[in-house]
Amino acid sequence: MDLEVTPAGANSDTRSDARISHLALDIGGTLAKLVYFSGNKKLLNDDRVQSSAEVGGRSSSVLHGRLHFAKFETRKIDECIAFIHSKELGSQHPKELGNGKIVKATGGGAFKFADLFKEKLDVCLDKEDEMDCLVAGANFLLKAVHQEAFTYIGGQKEFVQINQDDLYPFLLVNIGSGVSMIKVDGNGKFERVSGTSLGGGTFWGLGKLLTKCNSFDELLELSQQGNNRVVDMLVGDIYGGGDYNKIGLSSTAIASSFGKTVSANKVLENYRTEDLARSLLRMISNNIGQLAYLTALRFGLRRIFFGGFFIRGQCYTMDTISVAVHYWSKGDAQAMFMRHEGFLGALGAFMSYNKQGPDNFIHLMKQDPKHEPEFDGTAPEEEDSEYASIDCFLDLA
Repeated sequence: MDLEVTPAGANSDTRSDARISHLALDIGGTLAKLVYFSGNKKLLNDDRVQSSAEVGGRSSSVLHGRLHFAKFETRKIDECIAFIHSKELGSQHPKELGNGKIVKATGGGAFKFADLFKEKLDVCLDKEDEMDCLVAGANFLLKAVHQEAFTYIGGQKEFVQINQDDLYPFLLVNIGSGVSMIKVDGNGKFERVSGTSLGGGTFWGLGKLLTKCNSFDELLELSQQGNNRVVDMLVGDIYGGGDYNKIGLSSTAIASSFGKTVSANKVLENYRTEDLARSLLRMISNNIGQLAYLTALRFGLRRIFFGGFFIRGQCYTMDTISVAVHYWSKGDAQAMFMRHEGFLGALGAFMSYNKQGPDNFIHLMKQDPKHEPEFDGTAPEEEDSEYASIDCFLDLA
């Protein structure tokens, strides 16, 4: 399956008349992520693709359509299943699993919920390795999609031009329920070199206990209204408002996350939930940024890409991670983020439908790198409208 990014808005009059196929899933401990392809029926003949195109010097059947992205809380997996059922998602691969319908899937939930998918949808989850999918998805985005990677610091977002001849090696930091740090040396060449259990699940779990929020997004929104200095102990709090100049710590640097609550004569109910959420987000983000740089330093890596649904495109989260990497590296290393950060695993699983290998999969996209995915405003209610769908051609050969 080859994808070619085309201008968003192309053939927009035909989007409502689409065939949904080629679904892939990444079911993690906190979220279930979906990537699926909607084909344009007006390019179909007798319900099958008959159009022919030259793909990398070979003749191939190609279907025009779009890649879409959606997510659900894993604890509400029934809602995910209902969405798949409503869209009649999936594709037939009789050569692989008899005459049954299969869906590519990765993540621990691909094992945990396999029987449920079979019972509810009569679908077999064809399981792909989680780390393989993460790396394949990241490589795909960084090589194929224009303006996918960007930096964010001091409120400024700047897209990064990726030199594909100088992409490797890099550190991929995937922040899900926990954090995996993966040294990537090429297509299919990687090693998980570090990680931490203090990730998105920690933020959501502690945040739920401290604030009574009912969703991750609600907790993130709450944190944007808070002031972490109410609960965090700063260097200035210890030094009477001054800096610790000898070791280069400013008065506003955090000396101890949540440290100010130790000396205050208060109980939990006396604190604003907004401030607690802000401090918690700052603590987790700072820790991840520091550990990521130290891991990159260990292997001599200067490029660090952050992915995973912990980030959610939140300015404060990205800025905190970026400042941590910049501070500890003294400006030598750079934190970079991806527009489709939470769908790396699902994209990698989607790519595994293709038996030609990742280079063939992205061949068409590399021919026309000037286009970028854009917000098209056509996403259904359940789909993540903040994540751009991608106009593409799907090679079915």
